Amino acid sequence: MNVLSLLVCFRFALRSAWLCCCLATLDCATLCVRGQGTNTPAKLSPAARARHDFVEARSRFQTNPTNSEIAWHFARACFDLAEFARNNSDRAEIAETGISVARDLVSRVPNLAPGRYYLGMNLGQLARTKSLGALRLVDQMEKEFLASQRLDPKFDYAGSDRNLGLLYLEAPVIGSIGSRSKARSHLRRAVELAPDYPENRLILIEAYTRWGDSMTAAREFRVLQENWSGYRKTFSGDKWEVSWSDWNTRFEKLKEQLSDHVGRLEMPRKTRP
Repeated sequence: MNVLSLLVCFRFALRSAWLCCCLATLDCATLCVRGQGTNTPAKLSPAARARHDFVEARSRFQTNPTNSEIAWHFARACFDLAEFARNNSDRAEIAETGISVARDLVSRVPNLAPGRYYLGMNLGQLARTKSLGALRLVDQMEKEFLASQRLDPKFDYAGSDRNLGLLYLEAPVIGSIGSRSKARSHLRRAVELAPDYPENRLILIEAYTRWGDSMTAAREFRVLQENWSGYRKTFSGDKWEVSWSDWNTRFEKLKEQLSDHVGRLEMPRKTRP
């Protein structure tokens, strides 16, 4: 797998928020946000919500640029908006803003997990716009996610381990950071730290399926299936609609792939005469 393919795959696990697995065209005509002379509509499209949150976060940051929490929220808003960029030029410009904000925050407060985390996230967005330079950025992403994992492993539903696991899963072994053992370790850790977050176990099951370990994948899927309705209640509301659209699709695909193996798990053991 080349670096560009890696980054296309990697973006799907970057965020735990409502837009984590959706790409859309940013329709400026629908962006009714404060500061544009109109009231914010009660229900926004994912793209419009990202733009609204970006404008709000930027305004707060410009008013108080040294506030650490405001800074990392703005870096997060940059990542979110970059998901809906219309082209690589726009995506790179937004990502570079987020990188600049996060780097400054990290230089001032190096032990703040969200600063490290969203630096890694925006580096990922920038890497999506590169070709030869992407590999260098992947190494930087690994560095920042390792740092954020050490500082706060549970942040963003174990997001650092989730992202590291997918990086190691998708990256080439030769000439890059790919490693099955590291991928397995971080993906399992993400499930252990945030077992009720669907994305974590979905990625783990998909990894076991790719590795040909169908029975382990089936055991993990049975846990996921038993708790699926509960997850829907936990992660409910408009902000999770896009995530659930993706999660349901992947759930159904795994259900079909693993149906025979799950059935074997459920068969009663034969007793000896």
